[in-house]
Amino acid sequence: MPELPEVETTKRGIEPYVVGNEITKVIIRNFSLRWPIEADLALILEGIKITQLARRGKYLLFHTDSGCLIIHLGMSGKLRILQKEQAETILKHDHVDIEFKDGYVLRYNDPRRFGAVLWTDISDQHQLLKYLGPEPLTDEFDDAYLWQQIQSRSSSIKTVIMNSKIVVGVGNIYANEALFLAGIHPKTMANQLTIQDCGKLVSTIKTVLDKAIQAGGTTLKDFRKADGKPGYFAQELNVYGREGKACLHCGSEIKHYKETQRATFYCPLCQRSTKA
Repeated sequence: MPELPEVETTKRGIEPYVVGNEITKVIIRNFSLRWPIEADLALILEGIKITQLARRGKYLLFHTDSGCLIIHLGMSGKLRILQKEQAETILKHDHVDIEFKDGYVLRYNDPRRFGAVLWTDISDQHQLLKYLGPEPLTDEFDDAYLWQQIQSRSSSIKTVIMNSKIVVGVGNIYANEALFLAGIHPKTMANQLTIQDCGKLVSTIKTVLDKAIQAGGTTLKDFRKADGKPGYFAQELNVYGREGKACLHCGSEIKHYKETQRATFYCPLCQRSTKA
């Protein structure tokens, strides 16, 4: 699933092509995504200009003078910038094309169809966005904030940092990696962390996400950047997907379990545990 670094990488890749550009045509081949695409979306978008491209959590926000197009990549979605001649080749899961005045095409491909392409008049009041927590790479997400949020939470710290109402964009891959670097066992109950633990975890979350963005995201199965190339952060993973392999820091065997249907990887020696 594309997580914050992959979405940010996509944003940076398509931004020069869409901001300031006028939409001339929209082709919708499949309206049945996670939420059905509005029947009149093509009519709404044709003739309007993208004034700004932003990211909120894992959502891409295409701002215009009349409203905002929200795109979520879901489990397997990809956005590609194509030249007109490239866009003539249509693949099975190419669901939406947005054609621009200068000839470029923004194409949305999504094999699992769990993403979203939605229109809203006021983006910050949309039900998918209005209750989101702070962005992890901003000053708002700090040790004091995380400490305050965990006081009444007895669920695992991994579950807490993946809760988008607490902090957005810390998906499964990066939660595993940040907890490893912070030396915190993923099963640790959130309210057992100290303020020092919170500071260390906040720092490692920021570091991991920033490095992943600089590497162009993590390609494991589906993700490709806007130019079709893979992201390379997978080469730097310490624990994720390394079950049974030696820890790169201490040599212990990387362990694995599932929690809330998410794969969790950890080093039993490097990550202290408050729960066996």
